[in-house]
Amino acid sequence: MGIPPLAWCAMTVALISHSDSGRHDTGWGHPEHVGRIRAIPRALREHADLMLALQHVQGRHADADELTLVHDPLYVRRVEQLARSGGGSLDPDTLVSEGSWDAATAGAGCVLDAIDLAFAGETTRSFCAVRPPGHHALAGRGMGFCLFGNVALGAYYARAKHGAERILIVDWDVHHGNGTQALVERTRDIHFVSMHQWPWYPGSGAAEDRGPHKSVWNVPMRAALPAQQYVDALHRAVDEATVGFTPDLLLISAGFDSLRGDPLGGFTLELEHVADLTKWLAGAASSWCGGRLVSTLEGGYNVERLGEACVEHVRSLL
Repeated sequence: MGIPPLAWCAMTVALISHSDSGRHDTGWGHPEHVGRIRAIPRALREHADLMLALQHVQGRHADADELTLVHDPLYVRRVEQLARSGGGSLDPDTLVSEGSWDAATAGAGCVLDAIDLAFAGETTRSFCAVRPPGHHALAGRGMGFCLFGNVALGAYYARAKHGAERILIVDWDVHHGNGTQALVERTRDIHFVSMHQWPWYPGSGAAEDRGPHKSVWNVPMRAALPAQQYVDALHRAVDEATVGFTPDLLLISAGFDSLRGDPLGGFTLELEHVADLTKWLAGAASSWCGGRLVSTLEGGYNVERLGEACVEHVRSLL
């Protein structure tokens, strides 16, 4: 059907988080450190009107059975055992600390709670302020700072529990969501759009990689382009991904490392582009599926900019 014109009204928006997100201890020298999650409430506290407008929800932990909707049970047990034994490394970039199991299961559980709220009609739009991120995690391996595939898990949970048939995932993180693609590309009615820097980590996401059902739209982009080129490219890809396809749920992998000045990316988006993209997708979700939209934090490693971007994102969801 293509993307509908912007037509949306204000509604309750949930900010879903869990205190255990801070227990994933990577050390202050690691880009994905606890200061990222602390920056979000700090930035929001400067906007009293926004704090009052949001529904603040303490999420739950996902259990091991839920995680195995997308992950190998042996891998799930490995992460838990590594955390319970004091921690270690899954690869040189992806660390597990004593608190990482609790943080990662809380992050996944927040997404599942958001989906339950959306399908109950209580709070159709949510932003999950969680860590560690998830879009690089594979079925049997963590990588790229990610332990569990939060957004992919949310898609399969929505199908299993709520009967969602068609799901659209939009990923604007500066890095390709290779894990999300690998986890969803064999399901015809989950469409995945990823706009990302190319060439860049993790080296995947070529435009011609459409997946076995042609349900993947990869949008590789050079660094340092004018910001509007990134916005326009994402618009085109979402348009293509929704021709003849009306989603029952929209999931966003909100990677704010796509902002200008992020230490791990070369995109040039500014806060106004975050606001515009958010309003556009929120309006689309209102036309498609009664507003059911769940956004989940992925990257963003300039801590001050991350906080500012989350403020713009949730304000625009309202």
